Amino acid sequence: MVSTLQDRAEAAPGAPGVYIFKDAAGRPLYVGKAKSLRQRLRSYFQESRPADEKRERMLEAARDLETILVDNEREAMALENNLIKQFQPRYNVLLRDDKTYPYIKLTLAERYPRVYVTRRLKRDGSAYYGPYFPAGLAYRLVDLIHRCFLVPSCNVDLTRYHPRPCLQYHIRRCVGPCVEGYTTPEAYAQNVRRVRLLLEGRVNDLVRELKGAMEEASARQAYEEAARYRDQLSTLEQLRERQKMASSEGTDADIFGFHREGPLVAVNLFHVRGGRAVDRREFFWEDLDDFDAPSLFSSLLKQIYLDQQYLPGEIDVPVDFDDREVLEEILSERRGERVRIHTPQAGRKRALMELVARNARHSFERRFRVRKPGGREMLESLAEALDLPKPPRRVECFDVSHIQGSDVVASMVVWEDGKMKRSDYRKFIIKAISQNDDLASMKEVISRRYRRLRDEQKPLPDLILIDGGIGQLHAAAEALEELQVINRPMASIAKKEEILYILGREQEPVTLDPHSPALRLIQQIRDEAHRFAVGFHRLRRSRRELTTELLEIPSIGEKTARKLLAHFGSVRALKSLSPEELSQVVKPAQARMIYAHFGQEGR
Repeated sequence: MVSTLQDRAEAAPGAPGVYIFKDAAGRPLYVGKAKSLRQRLRSYFQESRPADEKRERMLEAARDLETILVDNEREAMALENNLIKQFQPRYNVLLRDDKTYPYIKLTLAERYPRVYVTRRLKRDGSAYYGPYFPAGLAYRLVDLIHRCFLVPSCNVDLTRYHPRPCLQYHIRRCVGPCVEGYTTPEAYAQNVRRVRLLLEGRVNDLVRELKGAMEEASARQAYEEAARYRDQLSTLEQLRERQKMASSEGTDADIFGFHREGPLVAVNLFHVRGGRAVDRREFFWEDLDDFDAPSLFSSLLKQIYLDQQYLPGEIDVPVDFDDREVLEEILSERRGERVRIHTPQAGRKRALMELVARNARHSFERRFRVRKPGGREMLESLAEALDLPKPPRRVECFDVSHIQGSDVVASMVVWEDGKMKRSDYRKFIIKAISQNDDLASMKEVISRRYRRLRDEQKPLPDLILIDGGIGQLHAAAEALEELQVINRPMASIAKKEEILYILGREQEPVTLDPHSPALRLIQQIRDEAHRFAVGFHRLRRSRRELTTELLEIPSIGEKTARKLLAHFGSVRALKSLSPEELSQVVKPAQARMIYAHFGQEGR
């Protein structure tokens, strides 16, 4: 097969393009680009080439070779990047990190669009803006949208009307599209259009429009409406001034550093904006046996920056790489100003790069030395994974336990202020469900728990966690909907796959990295809920089985059986008692019948 691939390499044109090695099933194994396809592909089969174990494994698995011609090396670089992101080939260096950039998602496909902070981009008809760093900037912008333009971030079903709005309406962060008559599609669409102007960076256009609306409202003596436009203008002017100050304070730069031991590699990326570091991103690899730093950073920079909307003026990397100049040209053209990619050799920039490298070593230690994460770190990671505006202070987790539908019970455990709060644990005996129905059982326990909190006017948790899949999540959400408790963060975790489903974004399940602090926290809470539920179920089952044996005795009912077990502790203890001793709890006639019953067993 190698000879066949070699023949195709010899027949490749000497023009720029992209090449794809594929396996027997036609799946891409490796995607590369070249200024001359023939020259690059020939090099794979030259005997004089230095040994490369990873390349040899790839060639052994390859069964096909495809080439795609383009006009120049710049187009080849862009196409290579798109194909790598699309197919995630096994032998390419892939972008793998524990922290992705946040985007702002505007759900234009909905009748009443909403805004969310998200780290997952999908082709779902929504508009995505960003990325934003530090991550808090995205949340601050969304908060500004809530306050100024009243476009919400909620999980309420807006395809139908509800009897009353949620808290966001009452605190003036939403116009209440969930309730009939509170707004109109036309008025809401105008708010959404202004949000788009803000997110697209067309602040000047937005300011002109709001000034016109303020003057028009004032002319018809709608002074409260005019005041609202005045406040929006004031907020936008402050935002514009802060942007001007940041741009004048210093160069925007991204600085890379790395630490490597064997096939394990950690890379840190520091974002310097306005002359100061504002955020950090981490990348990890566990399988780079044939580590090549120039190749790694060439692949990494292309995957990060070729699709990124905002580009810094300077990118500092620890090593130079072959296609650096081509990448510089592409990024400079997209930015409209020069983007410089270089390797500092001395001075302040070199010192900054060494600082980033030390941080990369720290990231390496934390990731690969299996250091147990702290409570705050886990909560911050959880907030990031679930796109929560802040780390949850209180999490309530539910689990249902039974064996083939018998003795159905549920548990609720609580994580609060960084630890399990056992004094707030709750047990539930499922009452309304007679058969094996996990979904109905979950709905019942959620309904009972939060009806009580609502009636007692107690605060709800920051996050509700369900042990189960998407079905259990929807059952719990339905219970809250019936209680008119809406816009409450809720997620479920499927036991086998360890996949998180987030209410309102079930089509975007989250698969967390096995090393993620968020996953460790969720597993800890989920396992505690499961332990608590199983323990309660076993206790219920054992009591039922013991009680059943006593119920076989004539004249002994369930109430009497429970009284005997509560007093003497077990059926085994009852078997050793005399009628006189039994008479302490039951009537003498009953005591004699119990004594006779166990005497027949051969006592």
